[in-house]
Amino acid sequence: MLIAVDPAGPVPPYEQVRGQLAEQIGDGRLPAGTRLPTVRQLAAELGLAVNTVARAYRELEAAGLLETRGRHGTFVAPGRDDATDRLQRAAAGYAAEAVRLGVAPEAALALVRAALDAQFRQMPLTGT
Repeated sequence: MLIAVDPAGPVPPYEQVRGQLAEQIGDGRLPAGTRLPTVRQLAAELGLAVNTVARAYRELEAAGLLETRGRHGTFVAPGRDDATDRLQRAAAGYAAEAVRLGVAPEAALALVRAALDAQFRQMPLTGT
């Protein structure tokens, strides 16, 4: 697992860690079941605060990409489907492009939210 953090970059360090891990999970470099370093270990390797790495792990767990198994550690979550994997790869590409263009994370998320809202408004209503 290779992660590079630019502390002077426009993207917060936790988001850099989260994004790179999500990309590696999405493209299969970190397959399901892979055990990740502990929060403390990864923080030490990257020269980051423990809370920074913990936040990245929490967000990935909330997204269903990681699972914590108590004392046994944190692992890449199983059970993702092809649609989730494809969306993860698309999201990683979008995030990389947003960073390349210098778009703030909040603005990039707002653009995605607006696009999703527009798509869902176009869906036909079904009666039940």
